Amino acid sequence: MRMNFREMLRPVPAQAKFDLEGWHVWCGSMTKDAEGRYYLFYSRWPEQAGFDAWVTHSEIAYAVADNPLGPFHHVDTVWTCRDGAASWDGDVAHNPAILRYANRYYLYYMGTHGPDISDLDGAVDEATWWAYRNNQRIGVAVADHPGGPWTRGASPVLDVSPGAWDGLVTSNPTVSETADGRILMMYKGVAEGPPPKGGAVNAGVAFADQPLGPFCKQPYPTVSNPTHDWAVEDPYVWCQGDGYYALMKDFQGYFTQSERGSVALFESPDGVTWRPSQYALAFDLQIHWAHQAPQAVARLERPQLWFDESGKPAVLLCAVLEQEGSRTYNIQIPLGGDS
Repeated sequence: MRMNFREMLRPVPAQAKFDLEGWHVWCGSMTKDAEGRYYLFYSRWPEQAGFDAWVTHSEIAYAVADNPLGPFHHVDTVWTCRDGAASWDGDVAHNPAILRYANRYYLYYMGTHGPDISDLDGAVDEATWWAYRNNQRIGVAVADHPGGPWTRGASPVLDVSPGAWDGLVTSNPTVSETADGRILMMYKGVAEGPPPKGGAVNAGVAFADQPLGPFCKQPYPTVSNPTHDWAVEDPYVWCQGDGYYALMKDFQGYFTQSERGSVALFESPDGVTWRPSQYALAFDLQIHWAHQAPQAVARLERPQLWFDESGKPAVLLCAVLEQEGSRTYNIQIPLGGDS
Protein backbone atom coordinates (compact mmCIF):
# COMPACT_ATOMS: atom_id res chain seq x y z
CA MET A 1 0.00 0.00 0.00
CA ARG A 2 2.06 2.90 -1.33
CA MET A 3 -0.51 5.35 -2.68
CA ASN A 4 0.79 8.86 -3.34
CA PHE A 5 -2.49 10.74 -3.47
CA ARG A 6 -0.91 14.14 -4.01
CA GLU A 7 0.61 13.01 -7.30
CA MET A 8 -2.83 11.96 -8.54
CA LEU A 9 -4.23 15.53 -8.44
CA ARG A 10 -4.81 17.20 -11.80
CA PRO A 11 -5.65 20.84 -12.67
CA VAL A 12 -9.26 21.85 -12.02
CA PRO A 13 -11.29 22.94 -15.08
CA ALA A 14 -13.21 26.19 -14.76
CA GLN A 15 -16.60 24.45 -14.99
CA ALA A 16 -15.72 22.03 -12.15
CA LYS A 17 -16.91 24.53 -9.54
CA PHE A 18 -20.40 24.54 -8.08
CA ASP A 19 -21.62 27.63 -6.25
CA LEU A 20 -25.06 29.05 -5.62
CA GLU A 21 -25.93 32.73 -5.47
CA GLY A 22 -27.12 33.71 -1.99
CA TRP A 23 -26.02 30.45 -0.38
CA HIS A 24 -23.00 28.93 1.28
CA VAL A 25 -22.27 25.56 -0.38
CA TRP A 26 -20.37 22.94 1.61
CA CYS A 27 -19.61 19.24 1.53
CA GLY A 28 -20.25 17.38 -1.73
CA SER A 29 -20.91 13.68 -2.39
CA MET A 30 -21.65 12.30 -5.85
CA THR A 31 -23.45 9.34 -7.40
CA LYS A 32 -24.88 8.39 -10.80
CA ASP A 33 -28.33 7.19 -11.79
CA ALA A 34 -29.19 4.42 -14.25
CA GLU A 35 -29.54 6.96 -17.08
CA GLY A 36 -25.97 8.21 -16.62
CA ARG A 37 -26.72 11.55 -14.91
CA TYR A 38 -24.52 12.66 -12.03
CA TYR A 39 -26.03 13.80 -8.75
CA LEU A 40 -24.11 16.07 -6.38
CA PHE A 41 -25.47 16.10 -2.82
CA TYR A 42 -24.32 19.11 -0.85
CA SER A 43 -25.02 21.16 2.26
CA ARG A 44 -26.26 24.74 1.92
CA TRP A 45 -27.40 27.58 4.17
CA PRO A 46 -28.20 31.27 3.56
CA GLU A 47 -25.15 33.41 2.89
CA GLN A 48 -26.61 36.25 4.96
CA ALA A 49 -26.55 34.01 8.06
CA GLY A 50 -22.74 33.81 7.92
CA PHE A 51 -20.35 30.90 7.48
CA ASP A 52 -20.71 29.62 11.06
CA ALA A 53 -24.46 29.14 10.53
CA TRP A 54 -23.78 25.70 9.04
CA VAL A 55 -24.41 24.44 12.58
CA THR A 56 -27.86 26.01 12.86
CA HIS A 57 -29.21 26.62 9.34
CA SER A 58 -27.91 23.88 7.03
CA GLU A 59 -30.03 21.72 4.74
CA ILE A 60 -29.06 19.11 2.14
CA ALA A 61 -29.78 19.80 -1.52
CA TYR A 62 -28.75 18.23 -4.80
CA ALA A 63 -27.56 19.33 -8.23
CA VAL A 64 -27.34 17.39 -11.51
CA ALA A 65 -24.82 17.28 -14.37
CA ASP A 66 -24.07 15.19 -17.44
CA ASN A 67 -20.38 14.98 -16.53
CA PRO A 68 -18.69 14.27 -13.16
CA LEU A 69 -16.68 17.49 -13.62
CA GLY A 70 -19.80 19.57 -14.11
CA PRO A 71 -21.20 22.02 -14.68
CA PHE A 72 -23.77 21.11 -12.00
CA HIS A 73 -27.16 22.79 -11.75
CA HIS A 74 -29.17 22.99 -8.53
CA VAL A 75 -32.44 21.02 -8.57
CA ASP A 76 -34.01 20.93 -5.11
CA THR A 77 -33.58 20.26 -1.42
CA VAL A 78 -33.56 16.60 -0.44
CA TRP A 79 -36.08 17.13 2.35
CA THR A 80 -37.42 20.07 4.31
CA CYS A 81 -35.88 21.01 7.63
CA ARG A 82 -37.76 23.04 10.21
CA ASP A 83 -41.08 21.61 9.10
CA GLY A 84 -42.47 21.81 12.61
CA ALA A 85 -41.65 18.23 13.50
CA ALA A 86 -39.84 17.90 16.82
CA SER A 87 -37.23 15.24 16.13
CA TRP A 88 -33.53 14.58 16.55
CA ASP A 89 -32.85 15.88 13.00
CA GLY A 90 -35.80 18.23 12.65
CA ASP A 91 -33.84 21.48 12.32
CA VAL A 92 -30.58 20.81 10.47
CA ALA A 93 -29.16 18.32 7.97
CA HIS A 94 -25.48 18.44 6.96
CA ASN A 95 -22.50 16.27 5.88
CA PRO A 96 -24.17 14.20 3.09
CA ALA A 97 -22.41 10.97 2.06
CA ILE A 98 -24.10 8.91 -0.65
CA LEU A 99 -23.77 5.13 -1.06
CA ARG A 100 -25.24 3.04 -3.87
CA TYR A 101 -25.78 -0.51 -2.64
CA ALA A 102 -27.81 -3.28 -4.31
CA ASN A 103 -29.51 -0.76 -6.64
CA ARG A 104 -30.73 1.44 -3.80
CA TYR A 105 -29.29 4.72 -2.58
CA TYR A 106 -28.36 5.43 1.02
CA LEU A 107 -27.72 9.01 2.12
CA TYR A 108 -25.84 9.30 5.39
CA TYR A 109 -25.82 12.69 7.08
CA MET A 110 -25.46 14.62 10.31
CA GLY A 111 -28.75 15.79 11.79
CA THR A 112 -29.39 17.99 14.80
CA HIS A 113 -31.91 20.17 16.59
CA GLY A 114 -31.84 23.05 19.03
CA PRO A 115 -33.64 26.09 20.43
CA ASP A 116 -36.13 27.85 18.16
CA ILE A 117 -34.34 30.31 15.86
CA SER A 118 -37.08 30.66 13.26
CA ASP A 119 -37.15 34.44 13.67
CA LEU A 120 -33.40 34.85 13.23
CA ASP A 121 -31.72 35.38 9.85
CA GLY A 122 -28.17 35.83 11.13
CA ALA A 123 -25.81 34.72 13.86
CA VAL A 124 -27.12 33.14 17.04
CA ASP A 125 -25.73 33.50 20.54
CA GLU A 126 -22.92 31.23 21.68
CA ALA A 127 -25.06 29.03 23.92
CA THR A 128 -27.50 28.32 21.09
CA TRP A 129 -24.69 27.57 18.63
CA TRP A 130 -23.12 24.99 20.94
CA ALA A 131 -26.50 23.44 21.75
CA TYR A 132 -26.98 22.66 18.07
CA ARG A 133 -23.44 21.36 17.74
CA ASN A 134 -23.68 19.08 20.76
CA ASN A 135 -26.95 17.52 19.55
CA GLN A 136 -25.34 16.29 16.32
CA ARG A 137 -26.00 12.64 15.47
CA ILE A 138 -25.59 10.47 12.35
CA GLY A 139 -28.62 9.42 10.35
CA VAL A 140 -29.38 7.65 7.09
CA ALA A 141 -32.14 8.00 4.48
CA VAL A 142 -32.94 5.52 1.69
CA ALA A 143 -34.40 5.92 -1.81
CA ASP A 144 -34.79 3.93 -5.00
CA HIS A 145 -33.53 6.86 -7.07
CA PRO A 146 -31.12 9.69 -6.20
CA GLY A 147 -33.87 12.17 -7.04
CA GLY A 148 -35.95 10.74 -4.18
CA PRO A 149 -38.31 10.47 -2.47
CA TRP A 150 -36.21 9.74 0.61
CA THR A 151 -37.26 7.87 3.73
CA ARG A 152 -35.41 8.88 6.90
CA GLY A 153 -34.99 6.80 10.00
CA ALA A 154 -36.93 7.79 13.09
CA SER A 155 -33.75 7.71 15.16
CA PRO A 156 -30.02 8.06 14.50
CA VAL A 157 -28.29 5.17 12.77
CA LEU A 158 -25.22 5.94 14.90
CA ASP A 159 -25.91 7.60 18.25
CA VAL A 160 -23.48 8.68 20.96
CA SER A 161 -22.17 6.27 23.61
CA PRO A 162 -22.21 8.07 26.98
CA GLY A 163 -18.95 7.65 28.85
CA ALA A 164 -17.07 6.60 25.71
CA TRP A 165 -14.79 8.56 23.36
CA ASP A 166 -17.87 9.62 21.32
CA GLY A 167 -20.15 10.37 24.26
CA LEU A 168 -21.14 13.90 23.19
CA VAL A 169 -21.31 14.04 19.36
CA THR A 170 -21.30 11.76 16.32
CA SER A 171 -20.99 13.43 12.90
CA ASN A 172 -19.04 13.46 9.59
CA PRO A 173 -20.19 9.99 8.43
CA THR A 174 -18.46 8.21 5.56
CA VAL A 175 -19.17 4.64 4.48
CA SER A 176 -17.67 1.98 2.25
CA GLU A 177 -18.61 -1.53 1.30
CA THR A 178 -15.97 -3.93 2.64
CA ALA A 179 -14.35 -6.79 0.74
CA ASP A 180 -16.75 -9.25 2.43
CA GLY A 181 -19.89 -7.20 1.71
CA ARG A 182 -20.33 -5.47 5.06
CA ILE A 183 -20.58 -1.70 5.57
CA LEU A 184 -17.69 0.16 7.19
CA MET A 185 -18.50 3.57 8.65
CA MET A 186 -15.83 6.02 9.72
CA TYR A 187 -16.99 9.07 11.64
CA LYS A 188 -16.04 11.98 13.87
CA GLY A 189 -16.72 11.61 17.58
CA VAL A 190 -16.52 14.16 20.36
CA ALA A 191 -16.05 13.07 23.94
CA GLU A 192 -17.93 14.47 26.89
CA GLY A 193 -16.02 17.20 28.68
CA PRO A 194 -16.14 20.75 29.98
CA PRO A 195 -18.93 22.79 28.37
CA PRO A 196 -19.57 24.06 25.85
CA LYS A 197 -16.99 22.35 23.58
CA GLY A 198 -16.77 19.01 25.33
CA GLY A 199 -13.70 16.82 25.07
CA ALA A 200 -11.39 15.34 22.44
CA VAL A 201 -12.27 15.23 18.74
CA ASN A 202 -11.15 11.98 17.06
CA ALA A 203 -12.16 9.51 14.35
CA GLY A 204 -13.50 6.00 14.82
CA VAL A 205 -15.14 3.17 12.93
CA ALA A 206 -18.21 0.96 13.13
CA PHE A 207 -19.40 -2.03 11.07
CA ALA A 208 -22.81 -3.29 9.96
CA ASP A 209 -24.06 -6.19 7.88
CA GLN A 210 -26.25 -3.90 5.78
CA PRO A 211 -26.56 -0.14 5.15
CA LEU A 212 -29.35 0.55 7.64
CA GLY A 213 -27.42 -1.02 10.49
CA PRO A 214 -27.30 -1.79 13.29
CA PHE A 215 -23.70 -0.60 13.45
CA CYS A 216 -21.27 -2.10 15.93
CA LYS A 217 -18.68 0.44 17.06
CA GLN A 218 -15.06 -0.24 17.76
CA PRO A 219 -14.53 0.69 21.42
CA TYR A 220 -11.72 3.22 20.94
CA PRO A 221 -10.92 5.95 18.42
CA THR A 222 -8.91 4.68 15.48
CA VAL A 223 -7.20 8.00 14.73
CA SER A 224 -6.12 10.40 17.47
CA ASN A 225 -3.32 12.94 17.92
CA PRO A 226 -1.10 12.31 20.97
CA THR A 227 -0.14 15.99 21.11
CA HIS A 228 -3.57 17.64 20.87
CA ASP A 229 -7.19 16.84 21.80
CA TRP A 230 -8.53 18.04 18.44
CA ALA A 231 -7.05 15.49 16.04
CA VAL A 232 -8.98 14.98 12.81
CA GLU A 233 -12.38 15.39 11.18
CA ASP A 234 -14.05 15.08 7.77
CA PRO A 235 -12.98 11.49 7.06
CA TYR A 236 -13.59 9.81 3.74
CA VAL A 237 -13.02 6.04 3.67
CA TRP A 238 -12.83 3.52 0.82
CA CYS A 239 -11.78 -0.05 0.09
CA GLN A 240 -9.23 -0.58 -2.66
CA GLY A 241 -7.06 -3.54 -3.57
CA ASP A 242 -6.10 -5.48 -0.48
CA GLY A 243 -6.82 -2.76 2.07
CA TYR A 244 -8.50 0.49 3.01
CA TYR A 245 -7.66 4.17 2.68
CA ALA A 246 -9.03 7.30 4.33
CA LEU A 247 -8.62 11.02 3.76
CA MET A 248 -9.00 13.24 6.84
CA LYS A 249 -8.60 16.89 7.72
CA ASP A 250 -5.52 17.17 9.96
CA PHE A 251 -6.48 19.88 12.46
CA GLN A 252 -2.95 20.60 13.65
CA GLY A 253 -0.86 19.44 10.66
CA TYR A 254 0.53 16.71 12.92
CA PHE A 255 0.13 13.77 10.53
CA THR A 256 0.97 15.62 7.31
CA GLN A 257 3.85 17.60 8.81
CA SER A 258 2.36 20.49 6.86
CA GLU A 259 0.02 23.40 7.50
CA ARG A 260 -2.92 23.26 9.87
CA GLY A 261 -6.02 22.03 8.09
CA SER A 262 -4.18 20.13 5.38
CA VAL A 263 -5.57 16.70 4.49
CA ALA A 264 -3.82 13.46 5.46
CA LEU A 265 -3.96 10.03 3.84
CA PHE A 266 -4.30 7.03 6.17
CA GLU A 267 -4.25 3.32 5.39
CA SER A 268 -5.45 0.12 7.03
CA PRO A 269 -5.22 -3.59 6.25
CA ASP A 270 -8.57 -4.38 7.87
CA GLY A 271 -10.53 -1.13 8.39
CA VAL A 272 -9.87 -1.26 12.15
CA THR A 273 -6.17 -0.48 12.62
CA TRP A 274 -5.16 2.78 10.92
CA ARG A 275 -1.84 4.53 10.37
CA PRO A 276 -0.62 7.49 8.30
CA SER A 277 0.43 6.41 4.81
CA GLN A 278 4.01 6.69 3.67
CA TYR A 279 2.97 9.74 1.65
CA ALA A 280 0.83 11.21 4.41
CA LEU A 281 0.19 14.64 2.84
CA ALA A 282 -2.73 14.11 0.47
CA PHE A 283 -3.14 17.81 -0.33
CA ASP A 284 -2.60 21.23 1.18
CA LEU A 285 -4.65 24.42 1.02
CA GLN A 286 -4.03 25.25 -2.64
CA ILE A 287 -6.20 24.83 -5.71
CA HIS A 288 -4.40 24.21 -8.98
CA TRP A 289 -6.76 25.60 -11.59
CA ALA A 290 -6.39 24.71 -15.27
CA HIS A 291 -7.13 28.29 -16.35
CA GLN A 292 -5.25 30.40 -13.79
CA ALA A 293 -2.36 30.40 -11.32
CA PRO A 294 -2.54 28.22 -8.19
CA GLN A 295 -4.77 29.71 -5.51
CA ALA A 296 -4.16 29.55 -1.76
CA VAL A 297 -7.42 29.24 0.19
CA ALA A 298 -8.44 29.39 3.84
CA ARG A 299 -10.14 25.98 3.81
CA LEU A 300 -10.18 22.98 1.48
CA GLU A 301 -12.24 20.40 3.35
CA ARG A 302 -14.82 17.61 3.30
CA PRO A 303 -12.96 15.35 0.81
CA GLN A 304 -15.12 12.83 -1.05
CA LEU A 305 -14.26 10.63 -4.05
CA TRP A 306 -15.96 9.53 -7.23
CA PHE A 307 -14.73 6.26 -8.78
CA ASP A 308 -14.57 5.33 -12.46
CA GLU A 309 -15.98 2.12 -13.91
CA SER A 310 -12.75 0.24 -13.05
CA GLY A 311 -13.06 1.18 -9.39
CA LYS A 312 -10.21 3.71 -9.33
CA PRO A 313 -10.56 7.18 -7.75
CA ALA A 314 -11.34 9.57 -10.63
CA VAL A 315 -12.64 12.78 -9.01
CA LEU A 316 -11.95 14.42 -5.64
CA LEU A 317 -14.74 16.66 -4.36
CA CYS A 318 -13.90 19.35 -1.79
CA ALA A 319 -15.56 22.30 -0.10
CA VAL A 320 -13.77 25.64 -0.45
CA LEU A 321 -13.63 28.79 1.66
CA GLU A 322 -11.32 31.18 -0.20
CA GLN A 323 -11.00 33.67 2.65
CA GLU A 324 -12.89 34.70 5.74
CA GLY A 325 -16.15 36.34 4.68
CA SER A 326 -16.29 34.88 1.18
CA ARG A 327 -19.07 32.66 -0.13
CA THR A 328 -18.21 28.96 -0.14
CA TYR A 329 -18.48 26.44 -2.97
CA ASN A 330 -17.64 22.88 -4.05
CA ILE A 331 -14.99 21.88 -6.58
CA GLN A 332 -14.45 18.64 -8.49
CA ILE A 333 -10.74 17.86 -8.91
CA PRO A 334 -9.75 15.36 -11.63
CA LEU A 335 -7.49 12.51 -10.52
CA GLY A 336 -5.08 10.52 -12.64
CA GLY A 337 -2.03 8.27 -12.52
CA ASP A 338 -1.55 5.03 -10.63
CA SER A 339 -3.54 4.55 -7.45
